[in-house]
Amino acid sequence: MKKIKIKVPATVANLVCGFDILGMAIHEPYDEMELKLLDTPEIIIKHEDHFGLPEDPSQNVAGVVLQNIQKHFQLTQGFEVTIRKHIKPGSGLGSSAASAAGAAFGANALLGNSLSDEEMIHFAMFGEELASGVRHADNIAPCIYGGITLVKSSSPIDIIPLSTPDLFVVAVHPQVEVKTSDARQILKKNVLLKDAVEQWGNIAGLVVGILKNDIPLIGRSLNDVIIEPIRSILIPKFDEVKMKSLEAGALGGGISGSGPSIFMLAEKKETAEHIARLMKSVYDEIEIESFVYVSKINPAGIEIVEEQ
Repeated sequence: MKKIKIKVPATVANLVCGFDILGMAIHEPYDEMELKLLDTPEIIIKHEDHFGLPEDPSQNVAGVVLQNIQKHFQLTQGFEVTIRKHIKPGSGLGSSAASAAGAAFGANALLGNSLSDEEMIHFAMFGEELASGVRHADNIAPCIYGGITLVKSSSPIDIIPLSTPDLFVVAVHPQVEVKTSDARQILKKNVLLKDAVEQWGNIAGLVVGILKNDIPLIGRSLNDVIIEPIRSILIPKFDEVKMKSLEAGALGGGISGSGPSIFMLAEKKETAEHIARLMKSVYDEIEIESFVYVSKINPAGIEIVEEQ
């Protein structure tokens, strides 16, 4: 194979209480990527979008992933990557993870699928490290595995795919930027034991709820007493969006990744679409442009569109 086209989905990291360990793939938005295997060792990055991301491979999320794959395998071949991003950088919907995971997935396909899923995640984390300063896999894992994933450990990599409940995801992206690196800087360095115990209970409850398809348990486990109270101050109208969504029938939800996007889970499409309208109306009232997405949980992750 010399060329591959793929769709790389947006992801919701943390799932409220599972900071850096839980993630979920959704259908929209998604990035489009084309990767070509070159006869020469150069790595070429092309962006066909308006986000102004660097095309120097050493400064590009996809580029550093490919550099590390090239170095590991001592390849004399290189890669040309064309990226059309629809997941806005700084959205909290896994934009950097999409580029990183897409690069690892595409390169693996071009090289004959010689990498395991865990090895693809290992290389993709170099991209996340460039973007945020931290090697984390909570967005990358659902990109590659699809559905909902638990990162039991990132060193060594130990990923546990969970069940995919038949739920709708509503995500609103107000057009303000929250950088992952900044959102990490404001977090507390120490956590009270009573808060940690409550958080562990919520995480365990959420995982069990997902595995048993216990929808009420999922809903009452979507509570964060450590991260959300701090990060929510960076997101305009967060409390109002969450309150109105819950009143409209959302199971629960919160900050998507580091924000500013907010996600909610709902059992019915009609409820999800009503929540989407409410979310957008909150930002319309304060004249902040927003984009709203409604989809099922994406069980497939990265999809191959074309192979040559």
